[in-house]
Amino acid sequence: MLEIKNVTKTFNPGTINEKVALKDLNLTLNDGDFVTVIGGNGAGKSTMLNAISGVWKPDCGSIIIDGQDITAMPEYKRAKFIGRVFQDPMMGTAADMEIQENLALAKRRGKKRGLRWGITGAEKEEYKKLLAQLDLGLETRLSNKVGLLSGGQRQAVTLLMASLNNPRILLLDEHTAALDPKTAEKVLAISDKIIRENHLTTLMITHNMKDAIKHGNRLVMMHEGHIIIDVKGEEKQKLKVEDLLDMFTKASGSEFASDRAMLS
Repeated sequence: MLEIKNVTKTFNPGTINEKVALKDLNLTLNDGDFVTVIGGNGAGKSTMLNAISGVWKPDCGSIIIDGQDITAMPEYKRAKFIGRVFQDPMMGTAADMEIQENLALAKRRGKKRGLRWGITGAEKEEYKKLLAQLDLGLETRLSNKVGLLSGGQRQAVTLLMASLNNPRILLLDEHTAALDPKTAEKVLAISDKIIRENHLTTLMITHNMKDAIKHGNRLVMMHEGHIIIDVKGEEKQKLKVEDLLDMFTKASGSEFASDRAMLS
């Protein structure tokens, strides 16, 4: 479903601020893979997601989704088959619009717009059913402004929006990092449910090693712009945080240095 082939990206080349963010990065995801991504600060995790989303074009290499080379495709054209949830709960929704209006916008992503009535009765019923599955009481608040929701509620709505049209790839960019532990656990449970029921191919960046081990069927660890660890199946299920740290040390030749990951 996703192929990243020999992708390299350098920011501010030839200057004192030159930074090689991705270095000959290779990653292949099969249909339905749920891959968690972890790594230290500056390892290239979010840069990789930005490459997939089309925020910028790689210096070299290619990105292929479902057999289609999208390396040169502009960001707005990729939106119809990529769903993304950001770390900041404020980024994925329009605060001044109603919950149902946000969902309607997501429903129409990548489709031709007409002049018919904005939200039909059938759509409202669909949104109520979807929101009821979140178990957050939002199904009775369709006309509420999204800006009035808590961070966890807002991320849950953003998850619905990102998955509404069954995107080919779902990107979760540390989407629970700004939430308190209890709310983060709830949002992760909702994420698991949405991914499983819709059979979504997913990349989830997290700074929490326990979450990286617990969720998904595969785990990759990045270091200095490329992948140094890739485990899946039974090997992943048996992993402990101590094992992951030991694997990182052996693969990179250095100690894992991320205060956020260690403290979590």
